[in-house]
This record gives sequence, structure tokens and C-alpha cells, in this order.
Amino acid sequence: MDTISDTITTVEKELIYTMHFPKQEVLFDPNQIEQRAQEAQKAVKLSDSFEDKVKIVFEDTEGIKMVKTALWGVTDRYLMLKRGMTVPLHRIHEIII
Repeated sequence: MDTISDTITTVEKELIYTMHFPKQEVLFDPNQIEQRAQEAQKAVKLSDSFEDKVKIVFEDTEGIKMVKTALWGVTDRYLMLKRGMTVPLHRIHEIII
């Protein structure tokens, strides 16, 4: 993502289950959407192999947020975090490895 507001709220992964995610995609460029999917796959592999945490910049109904966490998996619709938390892929702006 080219520009992200300086007012990103950092949240704990345990609070993600309380958030509401609209159905609209946050990225509009098909190339960015494809890149996000590739980044998600790469981040999961690195997290599994090296137990590294990644930063996920996402948007819920209240604004842009960031969580730093280890990943457990990815599906075609969700990024899966530890403790059963998920973030819809269509609401993720960026995955920072």
C-alpha cells in the first residue's frame, strides 16, 4: 500500500473477535490483491518455519488497525491467527514480514 494514515491503532490479537468487518474490499487494484494473497502465503510459511511474528494492517468499521502476531494459516478468504482469531483477507491493506 502506498499511503497509510499515521493514525493506525495497534491492537492485541485477542481483541480481533470483537471487531466488525465490512464486506467491501479495501484494495482496488487487482495486482495489489494478488500481491496480498502471495504475501499472506509467504508470511504463513515464514511464521511456521521460524515462529516469526508479522504485522498485519487491516481495516474494520472503526478504521485502520495493526496487529503483530504469528500466523497459523491462510484460506482463500481469511488469514488465521493463533487462538482461533481470523481477519478477512479483503480487509487487509498490507502484511509486513
